Amino acid sequence: MKRIFNSTTIAGNLRYLIAPIFGLGLFLFAAPALASCEGCLCPGDPCRLCPLPAMEDDPLKPDEHEICARIRERVPPTSAQPGANEYFPSLDRSIAACVSEGGDVIRNRRRNEEFPSRFYCKPPTPVQSR
Repeated sequence: MKRIFNSTTIAGNLRYLIAPIFGLGLFLFAAPALASCEGCLCPGDPCRLCPLPAMEDDPLKPDEHEICARIRERVPPTSAQPGANEYFPSLDRSIAACVSEGGDVIRNRRRNEEFPSRFYCKPPTPVQSR
């Protein structure tokens, strides 16, 4: 009688499964680290974002982009907390100022210590010519 399953066949075929299983395991292990940083909301503030609206108790950054200073001139910093009636007009005016200066508005859904605001203005990037 012929054996259908023998130890050499199973061991021989197992080597074809090891690489994909380990590859999938490494991907699942690294996926949360890759997903934690997307676009400009990365550690170190690579895009030099400015919070919208500017808050009175936020310190000024030494390398603040000039668009952030112009928005702060047009819309004075507020002390109103998000959700207060005084907060929303300031947010609307600062978003309009960001867009009129050529910036992009980024919504922050994952707030943390480095990026506590709900909205940020991304300064425009200069277009490089040939």
